[in-house]
Amino acid sequence: MVLKRLLAGMGFGGASVETVLQSSVTAPGGVLRGTVLIEGGNVEQQVEQLTVGLQARVETESGDHETSSDMEFQRVRVGGGVTLLPEQRHELPFEIAVPWETPVTSHRGRHLHRMNLGVNTRLHVASAVDPGDLDPVSVEPLPAQAAVIDSLFNLGFTFKHADLERGRIVRTRQQLPFYQEIEFYAPRRYQGLNELELSLVTDERGIDVVLELDKKPGLLFSEGRDTFHRFSVDHHEGAGRDWTGHLHQWIDSLAGRRDFF
Repeated sequence: MVLKRLLAGMGFGGASVETVLQSSVTAPGGVLRGTVLIEGGNVEQQVEQLTVGLQARVETESGDHETSSDMEFQRVRVGGGVTLLPEQRHELPFEIAVPWETPVTSHRGRHLHRMNLGVNTRLHVASAVDPGDLDPVSVEPLPAQAAVIDSLFNLGFTFKHADLERGRIVRTRQQLPFYQEIEFYAPRRYQGLNELELSLVTDERGIDVVLELDKKPGLLFSEGRDTFHRFSVDHHEGAGRDWTGHLHQWIDSLAGRRDFF
């Protein structure tokens, strides 16, 4: 019996945890709700705390190398400590606020390739911590965010992939230690352009839209021109506007077709 208690205290053969979300679809600034189901093992265990958090895969650049790691950016405690008897079940409801800067993982129902984000539930038992499983969550863009993305598709851009980069975008409202880049292949109409990168830095007031052009080398008309473009809009203005013309004017001025003769 002493051995079983020791093993349970080290996290072996003890309690099991299952997280059930009311809905796995949310949006920045929203709320995720669900229930954590805890079932005791074959010995009594002391549950010190239970936490639920949001976790994402973030890339870090170091010189010429890039590494990926899991990063938590929101975590809440669910209930208090409890003594879990063998095979006893507990159901604990929870809700967790989704930060406004939470990266989007899908658009119009389509998953953005390479985005890995979800809810992680951790059980702290007798000084041991269960690393927990990741329950995937789909984060749809807010109307203003969707309007910008829709405009790029209207211009003929095609989605490449999205990722999260550790670091900061200067002169934005960014608070989290990472930001999202959504990358697109350029259409042929912009003959001087390879790809475009989009970042949407959001809070409760509005959005900083940041675009960067990856231009083809050796083009005379591109020398000395700024390949970054940023603008800020509130949620109402951003959602009610078609950004196609605005984005085309800027992109075409740098990388559109030109008649040199």
